[in-house]
Amino acid sequence: MNEAVRSLLSGHPFLAGFPPEAVELVAERAEVVTFRPGVLLFREGSPADVAYLVTAGHVAIEVHAPSRGPIVVETIGEGRVVGLSWAAPPFRYQFDARAIDEVEAVAIDTAPLRVALAENPVLGFLFLDRLAAVMLERLQATRIRLLDLYGTTDAG
Repeated sequence: MNEAVRSLLSGHPFLAGFPPEAVELVAERAEVVTFRPGVLLFREGSPADVAYLVTAGHVAIEVHAPSRGPIVVETIGEGRVVGLSWAAPPFRYQFDARAIDEVEAVAIDTAPLRVALAENPVLGFLFLDRLAAVMLERLQATRIRLLDLYGTTDAG
């Protein structure tokens, strides 16, 4: 077992408060990866088979607009997770993710993780509960960005 992976996972906020067996479950399916600036971590529509726990650097979550090209909808930094689409069918990424600067992350092979979590419903619930919190946070951030972009105007 790679001690560097275990150490990074133990200190990552996404897994904070998880029991040691949950961290070990992830560590068995993970490796440390790096990305140079501009490199895609994944592309919209491709199989969502890897989640990334960012340990350094920044990742742009992008949507492609045919007339404008890539539009950054969120920037994810250290201590955050990228690639949430692994948790629900159809298991395809819904956005592009691109390294803004040098990025280090723990890459988790999510196909076998899904199987292991299905076999252990208690740990499965912990993961889905944490993922739901991250998704809600992202949804709220999107709402605020939309209000900034399309704020109401006073007609009176």
